[in-house]
Amino acid sequence: MVRRFERKVRKYRGSRTHGWGRVGQHRKSGSSGGRGKSGLHKHKWSLVLKYAEDSSGYPFFGKHGFKQPETIVAAKLCINVGELDSMLDELVSRGLVQVVDGKYVVDLLRIGFNKLLGRGRVSRPMIVRAAWVSRKAEEKIRSAGGSVELIRGIVHS
Repeated sequence: MVRRFERKVRKYRGSRTHGWGRVGQHRKSGSSGGRGKSGLHKHKWSLVLKYAEDSSGYPFFGKHGFKQPETIVAAKLCINVGELDSMLDELVSRGLVQVVDGKYVVDLLRIGFNKLLGRGRVSRPMIVRAAWVSRKAEEKIRSAGGSVELIRGIVHS
């Protein structure tokens, strides 16, 4: 395809400044009116009017959203169903898991976990009490003849 205009760069090769005058005039942030979002209330106001939603200034100005303090966010301590299944005998001997009617009754908070994930195999029926359970983990436990009970309220172990 034929080019309508010759590229300017070809014209300026060897000219050192490419039409910008003094060497440093077009470099750094001075030529653009400051770094980043500086000047949006002053000399870059037309940018705000063009790109802000409803000219409210969003997303350029103000605080957006809410960040929960880390002190109230519960850490998710996870364990997979396969690991839990392999640990059952040891947990029974330590008295952390009971066997009732041929089913292992597991309280994850007593063991030190609060979320159950679905990786691995479940070979024995168990009744698991946990704060969070993934869908895959729940399916595997139910297919092995067990059940899942969600603990509401207390999340921290």
